[in-house]
Amino acid sequence: MPTAPLLHSPLHDEHLRHDGRLVDFAGWKMPVQYTGILEEHRAVRSGCGAFDISHMGQVFLSGENAAGWLNGILTGNIPEMGEKTSLYTFMLNENGGIIDDLIAYRLGPDSFLLVVNASMVDEDVTWLQGHLEDGVILEDRSRQFAAIAIQGPKAEDLAREMLGETGCTMPARNTLAYFTGASGTTYLCGTGYTGEPGFEMICPLQDGPQWFNKALQTGAVPCGLGARDSLRLEMGFPLNGSDLSPARSPLTAGLGFFVDLEKGPFIGKEVLLKEKQDGIREKLTGIEMTVKGPPPRPGYALFANNEAAGNLCSAGLSPSLGNGIGLAYLPVALSRIDTALEIDIRGKRFAARVAKKPFYRPPR
Repeated sequence: MPTAPLLHSPLHDEHLRHDGRLVDFAGWKMPVQYTGILEEHRAVRSGCGAFDISHMGQVFLSGENAAGWLNGILTGNIPEMGEKTSLYTFMLNENGGIIDDLIAYRLGPDSFLLVVNASMVDEDVTWLQGHLEDGVILEDRSRQFAAIAIQGPKAEDLAREMLGETGCTMPARNTLAYFTGASGTTYLCGTGYTGEPGFEMICPLQDGPQWFNKALQTGAVPCGLGARDSLRLEMGFPLNGSDLSPARSPLTAGLGFFVDLEKGPFIGKEVLLKEKQDGIREKLTGIEMTVKGPPPRPGYALFANNEAAGNLCSAGLSPSLGNGIGLAYLPVALSRIDTALEIDIRGKRFAARVAKKPFYRPPR
């Protein structure tokens, strides 16, 4: 069976022009780096970086029943959301497993935008359509937008210069702003995946290149998927498909804060209630190497007291800390902070410990 051709971002030509190294990612041709992952990572921690996130999906929902219906699909309390705010939440299967983690934005009283993971767009839309009710309109507009993440301690200054003519400024954390231009509406979202101040811009497809270049002209460094991954890992943010899966619940992933078990029914709720009552058996846990050694990688085995304890889901070198870090599902008894572990790296074991997340806290 022939493989589907890779999708190109609306910023594809800009990546080539700026010497981006392109790789296959979630069905897309995306830049993994430009000048280097370490350099780009540090640019975001100290200044500002611009990431192409056009591969993410945008699903719009509207109608008089939209809020109530979404409340039965997602784990967060949707009716309690204020207008122009965002909420990190989960879409679960009937067994309480995570189909996708996503951000819901409330555009108005009866209208919402869901930004979903690139690899999950088709599956998410199919799931939503399979549970659709009267009074709810679903539009998958994922191929109609470009999206750019502007992240770093200097993001607000850069936004002021970038957005001056629009009348908008950088939105506060977990809020939303938008403006309408000749090509349509551009959304400015006070969200990000790096732990730094910043915003994400979702704009009409044809406007993507000019906004990306404007970000670079005002001081942002172009950054690829490699730096995005190391930045989110330092913050302990999970990655769908690596740290999150349909086989495990948000409670097991240590993300119960984003599940409202006090609200009305939602898909997977009864399973989560039972899981909470019975107690979880394993937990997604932060791991930090305590000796110098090769960087850990996903899949590497963990040992405690010379017995197998689990495997790393996400892992790599922390550029900010200078040592190896990772995430792994461990038995609850082994998930306590400072529990001694070992990581098997190519047949040799290196000392590690359970560490508190986030691994790194950006200065404020």
